[in-house]
Amino acid sequence: MFDYFRSVLNPDSYHGWGKRGPFFEGWYFKIITADEESRWCIIPGVYIGKDPADSHAFVQILNGVNGQSIYQTFDYRQFHAAAPGRFEISIADNGFTASSLKLAIVNPELQVHGELQFERVTPWPVSIFSPGIMGWYGWVPFMECYHGVVSLDHRIQGWLEVNGTRTDFTGGRGYTEKDWGQSFPKAWVWMQTNHFSRPGTSLTASAANIPWRKTEFNGFIAGLWTDHHLHRFATYTGACLDECVVSDAEARMVVSDRSERLELLAVRAEGGMLRAPTATQMDRRISETLSAQVRVKLFKRKGDHWTVEFDDIGRYAGLEVSGKLKR
Repeated sequence: MFDYFRSVLNPDSYHGWGKRGPFFEGWYFKIITADEESRWCIIPGVYIGKDPADSHAFVQILNGVNGQSIYQTFDYRQFHAAAPGRFEISIADNGFTASSLKLAIVNPELQVHGELQFERVTPWPVSIFSPGIMGWYGWVPFMECYHGVVSLDHRIQGWLEVNGTRTDFTGGRGYTEKDWGQSFPKAWVWMQTNHFSRPGTSLTASAANIPWRKTEFNGFIAGLWTDHHLHRFATYTGACLDECVVSDAEARMVVSDRSERLELLAVRAEGGMLRAPTATQMDRRISETLSAQVRVKLFKRKGDHWTVEFDDIGRYAGLEVSGKLKR
């Protein structure tokens, strides 16, 4: 029981201790150089299959500029995690924590070596009543998929060598999140950016089809971090998902509660393909871009009127649209 409490209250750490398949866990590192000319996402993780032969560790890499991606697999026994309650994992010679990553990837298409350090890591707040971005749903033991935000925004120090060319990430910005559970939802919209006119601002937002016992519902989470304050909107806070409309060109989300309203309009862009978990394997292919733009507008209610508190465009946004949400 103590290990369960410790696991819930540390959403960034590994949750696969003693799990039977199907189970997956993956951490998503988004890194962008100071000149914004180099954009990558690095996804280390592990998949535990019903059939032990399907179990393996992996590191996915997506080049956000040209859409090139690889899925590098490793023997399951090459995955190691620190003691429960602490985020520190290694996959062969690759290592990852909340404040660093080390890569030693040798792939026919992509060779990546180097180390990065993250400064001023900004995790989503955790409390006993709201253990991370999932709120009280984090305590529910039968969710299909769990989500965590390791850092909304941080500065980067260090370099990576990609196919023999060294790229300096010093002064760049990063974002880190994670997912774990049995499978990704059958449909979702996700957007994230921390490249606004004022450094230190970050947005993450998603809506997904959530199985719940014998039924399902559209759950959503949105967080805008600005001026050292987190404006949060979610199913568990009593907020409403007023709009979630997707076209070939755009994705629009509007969420609101009694005092605030958040409007998001993402302009879609071409990206690359990543693998995502299903109940049987890491065999779902999804498209992700790191070249979208998101117009973000935050309104504050004052009497019978809404006044604009924040209005900016987030650059180089991560954007995924998969499946079709129920109305």
